[in-house]
Amino acid sequence: MDVSLKQLEEAVDLKRQINELQNRLNSLLGGSGGSGGGFSSGASSSAISAGSANRKRRGGLSAAGRERIAAAARARWAREKAAGGQSSAPAAKNSDGNKKGGISAAGRKKLSQMMKARWAARRKAQGG
Repeated sequence: MDVSLKQLEEAVDLKRQINELQNRLNSLLGGSGGSGGGFSSGASSSAISAGSANRKRRGGLSAAGRERIAAAARARWAREKAAGGQSSAPAAKNSDGNKKGGISAAGRKKLSQMMKARWAARRKAQGG
């Protein structure tokens, strides 16, 4: 990237103006401006109330909320276990007892042909 001296001087001037405006904003809002004059694009730390700034929460849920979710999951698992592990829509299984793939051999072949045609068209468009 070629940057001329004029562009560099203009960038430095803009950065200085940003720092001055940030300092003025911090002084108006009563902030300390402890970032060393750096510019942050998010909300100013002084705009956040002191009570919420000191509290750090994980995941945005309270302990009670996490416990309610865990209790609901345990109840759901208990219902599943009592029902013999069967859900409302059982998955189809083949003779081995494993789940079947969701597509027939003819469907797989058709998809394969479509993808090969798509790849060939892309190679042709790229000139390769």
